[in-house]
Amino acid sequence: MERDEFITHVQSLAQSNSREEAERATRATLETIKERIPGDQATDLASELPQQLGSYLCGREREPAQSFNLQEFITRASQKENIEPTVAAIHVRAVFAVLQNAITPAKFTQFHSYFTHDYEELFGTSPTSEVPA
Repeated sequence: MERDEFITHVQSLAQSNSREEAERATRATLETIKERIPGDQATDLASELPQQLGSYLCGREREPAQSFNLQEFITRASQKENIEPTVAAIHVRAVFAVLQNAITPAKFTQFHSYFTHDYEELFGTSPTSEVPA
């Protein structure tokens, strides 16, 4: 997925009024993900994204993950965007949904494994496309 396509999808899912807002939401969410998962894993995840977006995940190589809950994740993202947490929560959900479609299912499953149960609402849709026989 190309950068512009990623941002367009975030803008649509977040029902954002501007592309700039979707870009800020994407950056804030990816930078918060970088804090939440191990640095080497963030860099690995970045390798599956367009370079400009992936760069938001880099810079913490060899650093351990910080442990914080979903509410703290949203608070951090809202501070980075300088918006209300209720709006940031919508943005974070949109970025997670687009991220799920932008990376391989195996990489997304690995990414998902770094988040505790309280984050499950961000992983609402299953990346599998299996249909029962």
